[in-house]
Amino acid sequence: MDHKTVEEYLLSMPNTRLDYPFGKDVAVYKTGDKMFALISEGKEPVQLSLKCDPALAIVLREKYDEVMPGYHLNKKHWNTLVLAGQMQWPEVQDLIRHSYLLVSGVSTV
Repeated sequence: MDHKTVEEYLLSMPNTRLDYPFGKDVAVYKTGDKMFALISEGKEPVQLSLKCDPALAIVLREKYDEVMPGYHLNKKHWNTLVLAGQMQWPEVQDLIRHSYLLVSGVSTV
């Protein structure tokens, strides 16, 4: 998965905007005033941080080598995914939607 594909999907979530509150190296995707995803700019493979239910976060970290506690984020509620090919795109999309739903208050996307 490349940065453009991931970013297009993130921005397809309703009322999502791109921001750079931490500087040009970190793309932050927000709905309202809440972050639901971050991408480290210029990193290959793509490093995507997503909000996650704490119990699911642990399961994902145990299942995938490329899922780790959120980099520079609350490790209980955030995971960082290194999109090196272990996870399939539909599963990444599910986790993006999960993150979005956690912060948006919307019941489905």
